[in-house]
Amino acid sequence: MTFVTPALLAGAFLVAVPLVLHLIMRQKPKRLEFPALRFVARRHETNQRRLRLRHLLLLLLRAAAIALLALALARPTLRWAGAMGSQEAPIAAVLVFDAAPRMQYRAENRTRLEAAQEFGLWLLGQLPRDSQIAVLNTRLGPSAFEVDLGSARDRVRRLDPVANSQSLPVVIEDALRLLSESDLPSREVYVFTDLSRAGWPDGEVARLQDRLTAVPGAAVFLIDVGVEQPSNYALGALRLSSQVLSSRGTLQVETALHRMGEAGERTVEVVLADSEGQQQRRSQQTVAVEADGSQRVEFRLGGLEVGAHQGEVRIAGQDALAEDDVRYFTVEVQPPWNILVAAPDPADAYALYLTEALAPSMFRKRGQARFACQVTSLDSLSDRLAGDWSAVCLVDPGPMEPAVWKRLAEFASEGRGVAVFLGRNAAAVDSFNESQAQAILPAPLLRQARRPGGDVYFAPADYQHPVTAAFRGQADAVPWSAFPVFRYWQLADLAADASVVVPFSDGAPALIERPVGDGRAMTLTTPVSDRPHRNPWNLLPVGEAWPFLILANELAAYLVGSSEEQLNYVAGQTAALRLDPAQRRSRYTLSTPGKLKLPVTPDLNRNVLLVSATDEPGNYRVQAGGREGFDRGFSVNLAPQQTELRRIGEEQLRRIFGPMPFQLARDRKQLEGKQREARVGRELFTPLMLMLIVVLGAEHLVSNRFYRE
Repeated sequence: MTFVTPALLAGAFLVAVPLVLHLIMRQKPKRLEFPALRFVARRHETNQRRLRLRHLLLLLLRAAAIALLALALARPTLRWAGAMGSQEAPIAAVLVFDAAPRMQYRAENRTRLEAAQEFGLWLLGQLPRDSQIAVLNTRLGPSAFEVDLGSARDRVRRLDPVANSQSLPVVIEDALRLLSESDLPSREVYVFTDLSRAGWPDGEVARLQDRLTAVPGAAVFLIDVGVEQPSNYALGALRLSSQVLSSRGTLQVETALHRMGEAGERTVEVVLADSEGQQQRRSQQTVAVEADGSQRVEFRLGGLEVGAHQGEVRIAGQDALAEDDVRYFTVEVQPPWNILVAAPDPADAYALYLTEALAPSMFRKRGQARFACQVTSLDSLSDRLAGDWSAVCLVDPGPMEPAVWKRLAEFASEGRGVAVFLGRNAAAVDSFNESQAQAILPAPLLRQARRPGGDVYFAPADYQHPVTAAFRGQADAVPWSAFPVFRYWQLADLAADASVVVPFSDGAPALIERPVGDGRAMTLTTPVSDRPHRNPWNLLPVGEAWPFLILANELAAYLVGSSEEQLNYVAGQTAALRLDPAQRRSRYTLSTPGKLKLPVTPDLNRNVLLVSATDEPGNYRVQAGGREGFDRGFSVNLAPQQTELRRIGEEQLRRIFGPMPFQLARDRKQLEGKQREARVGRELFTPLMLMLIVVLGAEHLVSNRFYRE
């Protein structure tokens, strides 16, 4: 314990005053000769003892009052580990600013980032002279102490929102590492944040606690510049039915309207940009949302012409946070993919279920089928492979010449897809186990497995593969058990590069993928061609077989490569656009959402165009060769957690920092008090004055009662 004014401790000697007064003013009893007093002698002794006790209590209270007054005026301060003992000594200070897009939330006519900047500039003026100062934010980059105070102020003034913002524990850890390099004994970290829960992910808490332990004596100040009860409408992440679709297909755009605050409604609209870049509204919906709830929103867009299309889904009107009111998307529309379906004679009968799933006759008549299926017999397959096909499907094939299997492998290695649906015609297993066939198939065929009880069915372990991703949102509702499999082909050990996409419920592989050169081959160990009245191997394509319809279409989309093309990214991700080797160029021009035009050099070895400058949300365009040349695009959106406004509580913060203390302040006065405690310690003036008041009150009560008696 130290004292701000230790000289005033001399006032404690005034404790002698009550002692002197007590001795001087003590009343002495007068002796009177009265015989009757002997009858009350015992009572007299009892009263004397009581009077002495009361005098002693009154004496102690008065002495304590004087001692407490002297002690309080000396302003004692309680010091603990980390306190310097002086507020004027230089310190090493790191100012950490949360610059996530959610800090653009506007209240009282300023954003949270502007409030943090204002607070930070004031704080810089309060730091002791000759202090070492560093200014960090949640943008990824190197950290170092500033040259002088002016440089630190300039850095604070130039702070901008960061679309790909790091989490606060990561930046605080970097700040503590920087402080550990300082020679100054006192070290402080100031974190300016809106206390959003998204800024403190659980997975990075343990490392922060380890770093805090490694920098003893460091004081952490959390400065809350957020709003206690934010009110906001926000759009969730977009979900597109496909990023590459057929000109005959329909684009489904799905999102969710989230509400923080009281119930209300907003209009959500979708707009597309035309060839001149002018936006045209295609659809809109008025959506009612409950308090602190969300509502699903879905749009269907048809009639899209061949080419790249970019658009936005946005909330009409304005609210406190504009960054989560719009989501961007890019899709590419291509002519229907040509798929060659080869089957034994009669080929049309064998291929009926598959072709109707991929290109229903009703859709073909209307010109709406996303795939253009051509059926051929297995005998003419070799001649037909020379055509412009995106994928080839073999439906219940029988033995084929090794040269045909070799042609199929060459076809797939060029970046196209081959699907093999094994059935009853594969009885001559030796033909399928030859080396040419095994370049396509995932493993040698062993025998037919019979499950007449109908207790075997498709049982996807997860829905992460592009073929099964369409089921992800309704995984628990897919009635796979309603479509039993009675017979399938058992395989030997799979090839090293083969992987099971979908197993049967008994664990045997059902759908297997194998890469072939730049393309892929998919094998289904049970057919899709048997009719129910012909002792079928399964009931997959019959009845209300909507799972089969989805699975067949997603499988075909994967074979032609449409499902793997990524045109929509999160801020900070590197965008990759595939290039046609026959039409590649040495230079491309990137147009950013901010209307900047930047040159981009492609990777000609991999035939891909990589764009790493994706920090700005919006629609990007890559062009080369003029109007008739290369013209593609991609979109960048903020990750949903970057605009999450739900706040974290003090109890959760205590769990994050663990045993290491932190100071939470919401205004300048609070921060000054927290700084004084961290640097000097806690003054005991206030509790001492409260004790003095209590003692004086007790003295008043005791003395009044004593003298009255």
